[in-house]
Amino acid sequence: MSAAAGDLAKIADSINTTRAAVASHTTGIMAAAADEVSTAVAKLFSAHGLQYQSLSTQATAFHDRFVQAVAAGAGSYAGAEAAAASPLQSVLDAINSPFLAGTGRPLIGNGANGTAANPNGGDGGLLLGNGGTGYTQTTAGVAGGRGGNAGLLGNGGAGGGAGAGANGGSGGAGGMLYGSGGTGGAGGAATLLLGPGVGGAGGDAGLWGRGGAGGPGGAGLAGVAGTNTTTSQAAGGGNGTSASNAPGGAGNPGANGAAGTNQVGGTGGVGGSSNYIDDDSTATAGDGGAGGVGGTGAAGGAGGVGGAGGGGGAGGLLFGDGGAGGVGGVGGAGGAGAVGGAGGLGGTGGKGTAFNGAGIASGAEGGNGGSGGTGGVGGVGGTGGDGGVGGAGGRGGLFGSGGAAGNGGAGGAGGQGGGGGVGGAGGAGGNATAGVIGGTAHAFAGHGGNGGNGGNGGDGGNGGVGGAAGTPGAGLFGLGFSGSSGITGPVGTGGAGGGGGTGSTAVGGPGTFQNNGFDEFEGGVRQGSPSVGVSGSPGNPG
Repeated sequence: MSAAAGDLAKIADSINTTRAAVASHTTGIMAAAADEVSTAVAKLFSAHGLQYQSLSTQATAFHDRFVQAVAAGAGSYAGAEAAAASPLQSVLDAINSPFLAGTGRPLIGNGANGTAANPNGGDGGLLLGNGGTGYTQTTAGVAGGRGGNAGLLGNGGAGGGAGAGANGGSGGAGGMLYGSGGTGGAGGAATLLLGPGVGGAGGDAGLWGRGGAGGPGGAGLAGVAGTNTTTSQAAGGGNGTSASNAPGGAGNPGANGAAGTNQVGGTGGVGGSSNYIDDDSTATAGDGGAGGVGGTGAAGGAGGVGGAGGGGGAGGLLFGDGGAGGVGGVGGAGGAGAVGGAGGLGGTGGKGTAFNGAGIASGAEGGNGGSGGTGGVGGVGGTGGDGGVGGAGGRGGLFGSGGAAGNGGAGGAGGQGGGGGVGGAGGAGGNATAGVIGGTAHAFAGHGGNGGNGGNGGDGGNGGVGGAAGTPGAGLFGLGFSGSSGITGPVGTGGAGGGGGTGSTAVGGPGTFQNNGFDEFEGGVRQGSPSVGVSGSPGNPG
């Protein structure tokens, strides 16, 4: 009303300003000519303008009185409102004062909500009032605040949520005569040092009312990723056996890397040397052995189990249903599998040597380098954690049903499989030495080995098992009905398979020519062919 009075005053100011601006033009009109008719017309319009100004003055006075009346009414209304509120508050304060002094609770009024300094909600009035809400914590390991209790008539306050790894606050009790219990607070999620928190229990009702629902359990901790622990390279293969007047034997393949321990495959053995004496044929040395297969990557860790849901509050002793149990927490996701170990380096080709060659075909050829080892298989993704158990339903009253059991928590997702290991580099070609006495001694160096194939990716982890449903609440003395059964939590999804490893592009180097024959012809040198490694196959899906 005060604002309306101000607006009316502004309207009056605008009208007065306009009226004053046109007064000189409407009350003193000049005659158009000196004849009698023009003079009479000018006097008529001037008299009309004077009459308008007189009426406007009267209207302005009425408007001012109206504005004053509205403003006075606003003041009277505000005074009456303040006068009405002040005695009621004074009376309520006078009633609550002795109860606050004696019990710390008012007779009538709601309890205060929890704070960081005082997390528990305050209790409601002894006669009438709801309990305060518990404080939701943000610090790990600190439980949620408890909801305040109601008095004779009123509802219990809701429990506060917990910090990570702690239990949710319980709901406050409903009024002893009438009122429902408060809802329990949510449990905190798991951490590396603390397990998942249990949901807070729902508050009990009094004589007549529903029990509070239990709070949901905290989520389980995600599994850690698999970690390879490389200690040393696997033992290399043995050298090939040397031979005279015949090609040398191939080197033995290197040993496979041990899964999860020796992640790099062993180096292939050196090919056997070939020593040739007094013949026209070319002596060929043995090829180097293939590098060992890389070790399997470590499996990812399993996800943590979700926290249990809180139990529902009991229904009223006479009338009222029990509260529903809280939902179990979600299981943690499984950890990712580790990358498979790299394949071993291919063995060096054997050294070919010719002595006393006696013909144009005489000479020696170095052995080919061994192929790089295949990369190791990626680790299997970790299994998702199981969902938490649902909370038990609250007990029903004399003429009430038990609370529904809480649903089990959902299982965690499986971890992603690890990628396949990189293939090993190919071995260097063998060296060649031409004949030193006689002969044309054409010496050929060995070819470099092929790079190893990439390893297959690891399988994705299995999804976690859904949590079991809670126990339904029963009716009191068999007169009430039992609560409905909860639903088992859904199974978590399986993890994605890891990608296949990359084939090695590091090829073996060519062999070298070390010495020419010095009689009829000089021996030639052939460089090794650098072959590119074959890419690994993609990993199988989980």
